[in-house]
Amino acid sequence: MIKRITSRENALYKTLARLAASSRARREARAALLEGPHLVDAFRASGQTADAVLASESGYAREELRRLVEATPARTRVLLSDRLFDALAHVETPTGILAVVRTPEETGLPDQLKTCLLLEGIQDPGNLGSILRTAVAAGLRQAFLAKGCAFAWSPKVLRAGQGAHFALDIHEGAPLAAVAARFPGTVMATDPHAADSIFDADLTGPVAWIFGAEGAGISPELAATATGKARIPMPGRTESLNVAAAVAVCLFEQLRQRSVGRTNADPMDRAHGASRHPG
Repeated sequence: MIKRITSRENALYKTLARLAASSRARREARAALLEGPHLVDAFRASGQTADAVLASESGYAREELRRLVEATPARTRVLLSDRLFDALAHVETPTGILAVVRTPEETGLPDQLKTCLLLEGIQDPGNLGSILRTAVAAGLRQAFLAKGCAFAWSPKVLRAGQGAHFALDIHEGAPLAAVAARFPGTVMATDPHAADSIFDADLTGPVAWIFGAEGAGISPELAATATGKARIPMPGRTESLNVAAAVAVCLFEQLRQRSVGRTNADPMDRAHGASRHPG
């Protein structure tokens, strides 16, 4: 059953409008807005239940969008006029479908730590979303974000992540040094002055990858936790890579090494493999 809303004065619509307009309201409500069929379908495939799935009248008239609205588990389904729907959208050209979902509650550090990302100071939403998407493509399941990173569930990060959020355990405000201290493998940081190239380092075991902001790098406290350092060779006329590109180079070099020496890889990591393709 779908509920039709035609007035801005509707109580539910007012709540939706507050969530759409305010990042603070979304944080306080532990809510995220998923815009577009790709994100909504990725959420549906995760088996979770949305608080609400919204469709515009023109969107709901399209068979493929109508099927997605009806197939996505949701506590509420809402049909809005195009005018009301467009007022909630964060994209220039709304796609006609939007879902409101709950963000995960922080439950502390997991008992088992596997190959993962330790991210510090990644403030650009596009970079953060791309990093999370790359992590899922490379088969990772855990990402730890320090305070000071962009909010992982913001609309821009979600769009750049293209569904990666629903295949990762994302821990925000994480104590990265404490995670590194507990990690049962190599804690690796990239360093342009390191003696070893990333292509010469042994990455076949579990690795906690440290990445920081492109300008400031990683803090001395976090750098001190690294048990391995390697550089990304750059013979061209540039001194650094975009952090999202650096993550991709490192994770897929690790994947390449594991595909060659598969028997040396962490069995917990191998069980998940690299078969997920979020987009």
